[in-house]
Amino acid sequence: MFGWLGRGVVRHPWWTIVAWLVAAAVLVVFAPKMTTKSDQQAFLPKKYESIAAASLAEKAFPSGDQKVSREMVVVKRSDGGSLTSADQQKIGDAAKAIQAKAIPSVQGVMTDPKQTLSQNHKVQLIVVMLPSGFDSKTQKAGQEAVKQVRAVTADQLKGSGLAYGVTGDYASSLDNEKSNNQTMALIGLATIVLIIVLILIIFRSPIAAFLPIIVIGLVSQVTNAVTAFIGKAFDLSFDQGFSVIILVVLYGIGTDYMLFLLFRYRERLRAGDDKKTAMITSVERVGEAIASAAGAVIAAFIVLVLASFKAFGALGPQLAIAVAVMFVTSLTLVPAIVSLLGRFVFWPSKAWKKEPKPGLWVKIGNGVGRRPVVAALASGLVLVALAAGALAFKADYDFQASAPQNTESAKAMKDLRASLPQGLTAPTEVYVQGNGPLDKAAVNKFGQSLVGAKGVGQVAPAQFSQDQSVAKITVILKLNPNSNEAISLVKGPFRALAHQNAPPGTKVLVGGTTAVFADINSINNRDLSVILPVAVLLIGLILALLLRALVAPVYLVIAVLLGFTATLGATVGLFQGIEGKDGLMFQLPIILYLFVLAIGTDYNILMIARLREEAREGHDPRQAAKLGIQHAGPTVAAAGVILAGTFGALTLSPDSMSAEIGFGVAIGILLSAFVMSAFFVPSITALMGHKAWWPGHGDAARRSKEPPPAAEPYDLVDRRV
Repeated sequence: MFGWLGRGVVRHPWWTIVAWLVAAAVLVVFAPKMTTKSDQQAFLPKKYESIAAASLAEKAFPSGDQKVSREMVVVKRSDGGSLTSADQQKIGDAAKAIQAKAIPSVQGVMTDPKQTLSQNHKVQLIVVMLPSGFDSKTQKAGQEAVKQVRAVTADQLKGSGLAYGVTGDYASSLDNEKSNNQTMALIGLATIVLIIVLILIIFRSPIAAFLPIIVIGLVSQVTNAVTAFIGKAFDLSFDQGFSVIILVVLYGIGTDYMLFLLFRYRERLRAGDDKKTAMITSVERVGEAIASAAGAVIAAFIVLVLASFKAFGALGPQLAIAVAVMFVTSLTLVPAIVSLLGRFVFWPSKAWKKEPKPGLWVKIGNGVGRRPVVAALASGLVLVALAAGALAFKADYDFQASAPQNTESAKAMKDLRASLPQGLTAPTEVYVQGNGPLDKAAVNKFGQSLVGAKGVGQVAPAQFSQDQSVAKITVILKLNPNSNEAISLVKGPFRALAHQNAPPGTKVLVGGTTAVFADINSINNRDLSVILPVAVLLIGLILALLLRALVAPVYLVIAVLLGFTATLGATVGLFQGIEGKDGLMFQLPIILYLFVLAIGTDYNILMIARLREEAREGHDPRQAAKLGIQHAGPTVAAAGVILAGTFGALTLSPDSMSAEIGFGVAIGILLSAFVMSAFFVPSITALMGHKAWWPGHGDAARRSKEPPPAAEPYDLVDRRV
């Protein structure tokens, strides 16, 4: 099939390019708008208690504060002293000025000292009510309101000896917007520069270096269009927070696939093929390896549709679409362009004509071939030692803590949490629902039962719906509402207490941000327990079909799972151990699963396919391991360094979540390329010998009248079909 594809593309390169560009233009022009969300609650199934509580609130309190974002003006004395009566009066005047300004979107202003003045009199709040929402229009309106609130407050407190800072969702997004845009630009630039520099080092050609950048830039537009079409067809919403990951995946995997093709193309030119024959042969021999690798990645990504947390359920197809589009492009548009360029793709370098001298990979291949037991034990111990760190993993749900801490909103949040109940920023809401009008005395008694509950700072009087059938009790926790302690509290003891003390004949639901994260915690554990085994089975099936064997896929899957755990352990060791963070962002295990499990399988496929090819040439298992590493190792290494580098650029972000993702995926890819593929898999395959290919005969020597073509140390997979 790939030989047919190669001949069709290379013989009609201009038609291929024109057809690709026309299809791309049609998709981009007619693509619907992509639906995106950033509200984590919006991705939870409706069966969870926090979502049921939110749904009840919308019906019972259609104009209630469940639709309000509480932006906090945190005021303190500049000298750090206690707030005096005169200071409190000045703060009250500032609140009245904000109200009198009639700022668009401001629904109310409150600064009652009984509720907003800290017990130590160090901090007092002005609470500004704004409409909550995650659409762009509401976000922009909220940010503009924060700007005006800051201006009015600055004018009112000028020369008073009082300092202030505005914090909250809108204030935080406003403060971080400029930083995020600058960071995204820096990451994008760093990724592009890294790819160009590394390919320049490998091929010494600006043509080869800039080709991936140009092609992937076009592919990214097509990917977005295809994603929008599929999203509309299947009613999918995407988390806009993952857009940078999609782009990094495209540049990383796209560059890898193009490298595989260029390495083989250079080999065929060295062997004396003309430019068209060289590309046809390259597509024919590399196509199956790239297809199997892409298939494994797509299978791992698409399994995320089984996730109950729909942010990941939508991310999986989004990533799978990106890889699929890149796969098709790498075997159609890229071969067409390169076949037209011919040897000029490597201009001005003449190095493509010469066989490289034996180097590091020859030594590694010799070492593993001679002592596979030592190689297997040493690489296995490295992976197991790192994997042990995964046992200490703790999830962190505090998005504000992951953002840059030098902004006004971040500093104000620290002041607030130091003096007031931290739950003020995101109250927990307890709803009491009856079949008819509620007994107010029973509801008030129920509210009093919550006052002495562990971790509770304040309990507000109950609010009743218009028909008196629903009551809402606002609970302020002493804990950071996004912390593990608060989430565990609400998930366990607090919910249990609320349910047990429910007034007779009523139903109690616990909602609010902390309750949402408590449900996300449960759903994440469920999703990992479901999607990981299914992904492993699918990847194992793909490996079995590729290798026509059952034994090799088993230890390959085990190796990748070990690599995934080692990656998580290494990330825990750096951020929780060395940096002393309380935990890692809750999405990290699934994101690492996505890239380490999937891409780690990619490199194992490339290496195991080469080992099989060497066995088919008649080499014994240890000799096959030696030659396989020598020939495929440099290609896997180059691909791994580029892909790890693209993700490593995320560590430049001041947002700790992006930095954790960048480091975790980068270290996972490096472990896959330089530990698993270079040492662990070849050494195990050498030790297993012919049993690795049971029950088939994948390593059976070929009978060919033609001598095998010359292989170069940077060869990918020598496939002769």
